[in-house]
Amino acid sequence: MNHKENMLRGELYLASDPELRQLHRHALQLTARYNRTDDEQETLRRQLLEELLGSCPQHLHIEPTFRCDYGFNITIGEEFFANYDCILLDVCPITIGRHVMLGPRVCIYTDAHPLDRTVRDAQWEYGQPVTIGDSVWIGGNVVINPGVTIGSDVVIGSGSVVTHDLPSHVIAAGNPCRVLRPISPQDQRIWQRRWDQVLARQKAESDRES
Repeated sequence: MNHKENMLRGELYLASDPELRQLHRHALQLTARYNRTDDEQETLRRQLLEELLGSCPQHLHIEPTFRCDYGFNITIGEEFFANYDCILLDVCPITIGRHVMLGPRVCIYTDAHPLDRTVRDAQWEYGQPVTIGDSVWIGGNVVINPGVTIGSDVVIGSGSVVTHDLPSHVIAAGNPCRVLRPISPQDQRIWQRRWDQVLARQKAESDRES
């Protein structure tokens, strides 16, 4: 029985399998080294993430501390930011789109345990993948549970516990997390107007300096 293949398929497996223990140990070593770095060691940070993650886009930033189970099951799109103390438990694939931001202490779990105590006590477990679309902002202390798919252009409020799929273009929050309302054209107009004001001030300052 190949426990790694079963793990990736979402079937029952034993995490104590020697191959999985070695892969997990390797990830622990890389994240421990990463978490000891500082902002002046960007080259080393990049090297460690390239060895750890399943994909490492050109523009990403992960604040230490960061933890994961294996790393190779984590696929990340461009312009990714994770704030302090994020945990990604990747026994199954975690797929993250472009322009995604994670607040502090966001936890993404793909690992799960059987409801039957006999199977659980025998240390068998399984996983379900998590998928996050593009342009998603996830507030601090959010927990995303196994098997969840989150659409694109979503804002999730701090402290939420996401147990079910969320559609695109919504604001969601709560425990369990639920859709509060769509992101409306009025929201877009308000923030575009504020952005235009910032750009106008920057242009005026630039014109004064030139």
